[in-house]
Amino acid sequence: MVKLNKIYTRTGDDGTTGLADGSRRPKDDPRLIAIGSVDEANATLGLARLHSDGDLDGLLARVQNDLFDLGADLATPSDHIAWTPIRITAPQVAALEQALDRHNDELSPLTSFILPAGSALSAHLHLARTVVRRAERDAVTLNCSESVNPEALKYLNRLSDLLFVLARHANDKGRADVLWLPGATQ
Repeated sequence: MVKLNKIYTRTGDDGTTGLADGSRRPKDDPRLIAIGSVDEANATLGLARLHSDGDLDGLLARVQNDLFDLGADLATPSDHIAWTPIRITAPQVAALEQALDRHNDELSPLTSFILPAGSALSAHLHLARTVVRRAERDAVTLNCSESVNPEALKYLNRLSDLLFVLARHANDKGRADVLWLPGATQ
């Protein structure tokens, strides 16, 4: 269990951050950039939850918890530690796929690209989707130089898809989506 009595430690004043294995990295290290993007994605989901309720809120709460797991996964670059590291697992990815299928089945097929707009919940979910896409790009960049758990990469990819579907769902199951009108302002 994590226990934080003091929030500032001064250990990062030199421009480094400690990872779970005790190693220190510069704050602009690709691993820390990926962790930061995952943290930002989690915060955007917190904003979306201000507009959600019921089952959707429960789903988003579970995803937020998973994103903490993902951050812990990224913060532990090696399995050679004294404890079992937290890793994103295939069942967590499968749970996203099940939610994706369940919510997508209620939507009519798209006939146009849509704008990230509509209801407040939809707009916040679209924002979260774009931040998750950045987190995915950052994790892929990290994976080019250091190993990243493949399930973590899959999780980010599925999550952005799920958030797209949930954003449509929040727009009256897609009926209130704001359609892109190519060249409409020319």
